[in-house]
Amino acid sequence: MPTDATISSLRAGDQVEGVFACVRKDRRRTRTGSPYLALELRDRTGSVPARAFRDADVLSGRFERGDLVRVTGRVERFRDELVVEVVDVRRADGAVNGSSEAETLVAEAFLPVAYRDMEELDGFLEHLAREVFDPGYRALLESLLGDEEFRAEFRRAPCSRAGHHAYLGGLIEHTVAVATLARELCDLHRRLNSDLLLTAAIVHDIGRVREFSYRVEIELTPAGRLLGHLVLGQQLLADRFAVLGDVLDEERRLALLHCVLCHHGPSAAPAGRFASAEALALYRLNALDAGVKGVLEHGLDG
Repeated sequence: MPTDATISSLRAGDQVEGVFACVRKDRRRTRTGSPYLALELRDRTGSVPARAFRDADVLSGRFERGDLVRVTGRVERFRDELVVEVVDVRRADGAVNGSSEAETLVAEAFLPVAYRDMEELDGFLEHLAREVFDPGYRALLESLLGDEEFRAEFRRAPCSRAGHHAYLGGLIEHTVAVATLARELCDLHRRLNSDLLLTAAIVHDIGRVREFSYRVEIELTPAGRLLGHLVLGQQLLADRFAVLGDVLDEERRLALLHCVLCHHGPSAAPAGRFASAEALALYRLNALDAGVKGVLEHGLDG
């Protein structure tokens, strides 16, 4: 197989020589007691199991889980699935796990990524934001989307590690979908506060930008592990509220925060129930997109 071939293009009998992300590394024993390495290799197109039977302990000392590794081997079929029989594996040059910003960027190239065009999604997001006419909510969205650093993080972030939209670009893809559904729902139900619901749909998951880190896997940051994206999103919004001052009054802030904090259900509310139709609508629309996308990615039994 050529060095630029992808995992999705592997076929039984291919010779493998290339660089992959090692996302699993286990030392096991065969039935006869001999050690071997069980690995999982990944690039942006997918993952494949791999095994190293010869010199397992020697090979194991050359790399760690989470490294980019240079692999030589052959693709075989075992129990109706493809597996790479590894002849040689070692840490790729300059790919020491997490040792520099440059190496992190190299590792990020091996993460799964959205198929949809980021520029197109960005355009849809801006169009939806322009559908918000309330001056306070409009100012909030302009503050967020006008922040280049935040915008770049928002475009890159996934929505989850293993659930729906679990790939780079998943956050903006999910956000555009939920906001589009919100826009359509407001056309059907004119009594809804469209400015509130559309703003809430656009910002409901912004805590995701602080929830994850990216090396050869999507991992939780310390804040993501200890606080979660709801609290992180609340913190991000509070920072923007402080900058905006009186442009966005207390009543509108609270209405928006209620929607954001309850978008996975009303348990975050003091009374344990939704306080607005917009909060209920966001919860349902978020679940709709996440559920449908999850089935498309993982199947009905996933």
